[in-house]
Amino acid sequence: MLQISKLSYRYPNSQDAQLSVPAFALAKGQYAIILGPSGCGKSTLLHLIAAILTPQTGELRVAGTDVAALSPRAADAWRGRTVGFLPQKLALVPSLSVRENLLLSAYANGQKANPARTDTLLQSLGLSDKADAKPHQLSQGQQQRVAIARALFNHPVLLLADEPTANLDDVSCAAAIRLLTEQTAQNDASLVIATHDARVLDALPSASVLRLDARKGSKA
Repeated sequence: MLQISKLSYRYPNSQDAQLSVPAFALAKGQYAIILGPSGCGKSTLLHLIAAILTPQTGELRVAGTDVAALSPRAADAWRGRTVGFLPQKLALVPSLSVRENLLLSAYANGQKANPARTDTLLQSLGLSDKADAKPHQLSQGQQQRVAIARALFNHPVLLLADEPTANLDDVSCAAAIRLLTEQTAQNDASLVIATHDARVLDALPSASVLRLDARKGSKA
């Protein structure tokens, strides 16, 4: 599902800061944790995997596609049908309803709107009664579930989650991890979580772990 080899990315306007991942692999249907302190490059690596950024050197393959070789236009199309992204800042459109936020995902990726898919996801996440609500009418946990539904809307084979447990108490943290793993399994996808939260590591003892050190490299 995910293969990384001799990957490097140097940050713009920086002589020293560089993300380096010698090797990492993740099988289909499995979980991975990118672990490290703030500023170590976790979000950058997620953006590289999602073809939002392009590595300077190395190989990066997702579901058999050489991500680094994609043109910007091809990367956008590939991302829309392959990767689901759950950002740390959920970025729900405040003027749109829950249903409209989900349908926007299909529209943004040039795919047909699928109301049935919306209903299925909302039901699986316990949000059927919130379809017409606006984001500000939801709790933080409900907003996160909407963002997960949006990330899964186009049936991605890989779900990327950036700090999904940040600022959550222990109960909410456990619920968020359970929700991500359940939805990943139900949608036959793989899951990569970027986090500095040791609770995620404790909750997923069988996950593959990639440890990043402050923008210098990685430890498998």
